[in-house]
Amino acid sequence: MIKTLKVGTFNMFNLVSPNVKYYGRRVYSQSDFDKKVAWQGQQLDKMKADIVGFQEVFHDKALRQVVNASEYLNDCHLVAADPDGTFPAVALASKYPIVETEVFTEMPALDIDGREIPISNFSRPVLKAAVEIEKGKVITVFVAHLKSKRPTFASGVDRNDPVEMARASVRALVRRSVEACGLREILVRHSKLNNRPAIIMGDLNDASLAVSTRVVSGEPPMRYLSFEDKKKIWDVLFYHTKDIQARKSFHDYYYTHIYNGHHEALDHIMVNQELVDINPNAIGKVRNVSLLNDHLIDETLSGEKIPHWQSDHGQVVAHIEFK
Repeated sequence: MIKTLKVGTFNMFNLVSPNVKYYGRRVYSQSDFDKKVAWQGQQLDKMKADIVGFQEVFHDKALRQVVNASEYLNDCHLVAADPDGTFPAVALASKYPIVETEVFTEMPALDIDGREIPISNFSRPVLKAAVEIEKGKVITVFVAHLKSKRPTFASGVDRNDPVEMARASVRALVRRSVEACGLREILVRHSKLNNRPAIIMGDLNDASLAVSTRVVSGEPPMRYLSFEDKKKIWDVLFYHTKDIQARKSFHDYYYTHIYNGHHEALDHIMVNQELVDINPNAIGKVRNVSLLNDHLIDETLSGEKIPHWQSDHGQVVAHIEFK
């Protein structure tokens, strides 16, 4: 009987096969690709996660090389959300059998004041996978990568113009928020009246208290609601493992990305009520959460740069203990 499970999330920072152009002009030499495979394989061995959600995977063949470079995940089960080499996709590696998968590309319509927002597809499709961690015991894992904070400029504008910069940032924010809402609808549909343990992981491109991130998890019920109404909310609520860890620790140094001096937590793992100890009927609980972020560099304080064959994100690992 399984007693513990470690799950992790890993932004690969443009995992592309060697000598293949991506984003128009960039390319890895064979030497740099080999360094990337070796470094990421070592990170996986440090994580020692049984299930890992990946982001920024262009080629599943390249991902297979990375996991095979890891002693811990070598020859694991692997599924990717249809990467064709043109755009980055998400993927999942598991030491346990992946018995079912689904990829979500389209989002439900969303309107403001009766006007539909013209965003109908995720910028990177969401992956859902059913993983059989032991005979008859299945958990559901979602892997997502929401729109980045990178500004979306209109064509032909002056990118140094303060007003255009503001507009570009809001465009990125709107898309990320709409994607967060679409992801939330998927999670609610899965979780409603469903007692299967579920985990959502990935690069959500914002902090845990940001509106878009809280949209994904949902908000806990207000204390004055009836118990029956609270149960309906708890049924579809996801809990941030970062918050679970923070309640157990005297310090909170949770950051997975550094940009222009800002230390941010963009990479998250959340679990549903089946895996939190405040639920008396839970079958497991998050025991601790660890980060691998020592390789990140604050370039405002240092002349060093992160080698492009590493990752500009830290990795997150949650340790789940079953009853």
